[in-house]
Amino acid sequence: MENNRDILITEVALRDGSHAVAHQYTVEQVLKVAKALNDANVPFIEVSHGDGLAGSSLQYGLSKTNEMELIEAAVSVADNSKIAVLLLPGIGTLHELKKAANLGAKMARIATHVTEADVAPQHIAYAKELGMETVGFLMMNHMAPVDKLVEQAKLMENYGADTVYVVDSAGYLLPEQVRERIRALKQSVGINIGFHGHNNLSLAMANTLVAIEEGATRIDGSVRCLGAGAGNTQTEVLVAVCERMGIKTGVDLYKMMDLAEDIVAPILQVPQEITRDSLTLGYAGVYSSFALHAKRAATKFGIDSRDILIELGKRKVVGGQEDMIVDVAAEIAKNKN
Repeated sequence: MENNRDILITEVALRDGSHAVAHQYTVEQVLKVAKALNDANVPFIEVSHGDGLAGSSLQYGLSKTNEMELIEAAVSVADNSKIAVLLLPGIGTLHELKKAANLGAKMARIATHVTEADVAPQHIAYAKELGMETVGFLMMNHMAPVDKLVEQAKLMENYGADTVYVVDSAGYLLPEQVRERIRALKQSVGINIGFHGHNNLSLAMANTLVAIEEGATRIDGSVRCLGAGAGNTQTEVLVAVCERMGIKTGVDLYKMMDLAEDIVAPILQVPQEITRDSLTLGYAGVYSSFALHAKRAATKFGIDSRDILIELGKRKVVGGQEDMIVDVAAEIAKNKN
């Protein structure tokens, strides 16, 4: 593997972490984080609104800074790392993808619900046309049986994706479920396999190690756990654990530790930990970015945010249905009164 790495890490704090800071990243913050990640030799740095390109909206959360300015800033300080962007078809369009590519983004991660890969072909094809590495990002992976996942991964492969990801958006999967999924993909597709975990049940690291053991070579992490819900697999910890296991990441551990402590920690509004809300996300199997929306709705209607999240889980609500959070909260409040 390039530079003699066993796995290639994508740092997602500047995209997934946008949820944790209510999409309030500044150009200065992105410059500092991206430069430090580049200096630490992290292969890929994902930069976009938390819900991907064009995600800034009343429904998903308004960005403080236009994401194209953030992408441009990251590209300007990255000569080792490649900048990646996330795009959810139906939110982001080919127009935003082209703008990001023109600014210097080198990887497009095309994200769909685990059963909806068929909305992605034109986006993957266009990313390839733009000369970008392409990733099929199958979200909310726990909501499909393994055979359905394999079917959808094969579609992503056929569309031209270079990599397909098992994405545990809710932090719901248990290690053996991850093992089963990665193993099935390893046996069924001929492209790279990746894993993106959330730590809502404190299993992100365990799940990531199982994914690597089964053959996943593209791994996501968030420095200082700066991601939605309880965050993702903590990048600097992952690098340390991999070093102990003899897994080559090519990432400078000390520099990652310094970045986490000196640059990212001050950005966090509160420390990333497994709170009752993030634990409920993992327990109920709800999209990790819903935590902040549910908390706001709970305050508005004077109810427990956990009740909202549990009900969303029962209804199998997925990313893109954020408008239902307020509807569910209103319904719970009405029934209680």
